[in-house]
Amino acid sequence: MLETHERFTPIVERLETPGALEAIFATHKPAIVVHLAAQAGVRYSIDAPRSYVESNISGTFELLEAARNHTPKHLLIASTSSVYGANTEMPYREIHKVDTQMSFYAATKKATEAMAQTYAHLYEIPTTMFRFFTVYGPWGRPDMALFKFTKAMLAGEKIQVFNYGKHRRDFTYVDDIVEGVIRVLDKPAAPNPNWSGENPDSGTSLAPWRVYNIGNNSPVELLDYIGAIEQALGIKAEKELLPLQPGDVPDTYADVDDLVMEFHYKPSMSVKQGVKNFIVWFMKTNKYATN
Repeated sequence: MLETHERFTPIVERLETPGALEAIFATHKPAIVVHLAAQAGVRYSIDAPRSYVESNISGTFELLEAARNHTPKHLLIASTSSVYGANTEMPYREIHKVDTQMSFYAATKKATEAMAQTYAHLYEIPTTMFRFFTVYGPWGRPDMALFKFTKAMLAGEKIQVFNYGKHRRDFTYVDDIVEGVIRVLDKPAAPNPNWSGENPDSGTSLAPWRVYNIGNNSPVELLDYIGAIEQALGIKAEKELLPLQPGDVPDTYADVDDLVMEFHYKPSMSVKQGVKNFIVWFMKTNKYATN
């Protein structure tokens, strides 16, 4: 059951339903819109690409159409670090080109960035895109490694460790993600007057459109991440080491200098503490017996 609050109106609807978001915008006239809904996940996008088109592309199109007709002061849209794809220059910066996506999920999110930039240009909708880096923490997606590893380890089962555990990910605790979004809410994106087509900056535009990375700015090897889970659970994981999976990239690493300089953003949660927080929540929520 959805909780109620005098300033919260729950509406259950599919983004891609034609006209659904238009009706919501017409009724509630939102001044600030934060779009976090998406079909996420690299591997599932290989098996079920249509769901990514429907949710990420068609759903975002419906949102942009509603924003076109009821222009909010600021539209903020979640993207992903996966758009950096085959880039090998680290850390990833917003000015880097993002033309070599490695998964269909990443391709659909890159498409939403391009769609949003076009609407910002045509209809002067101030739009900020966030590239989130490997979000984890309580209430996360159950298909993410942290959930799957924790459940398997508690059940005494092997965990599948891809790329032989050599992945490096910029694991970012959910509170740090939220903090980054909140800091940007009240500063609508503005055009970059110095933008040049001869030397284009991929993170800004002549339109009121802007991209920011939100990451921990400190990549951690997957085996060390598993070590943090082991320590929090007091259980040694039995690992099945496997090669890199299709669509995956070996490393991610966020440059967050723009967010730091413009909004004084600073991620504060270490992976060790963040994983511990998740384990405490998981054990309580799933009612595991503790000594």
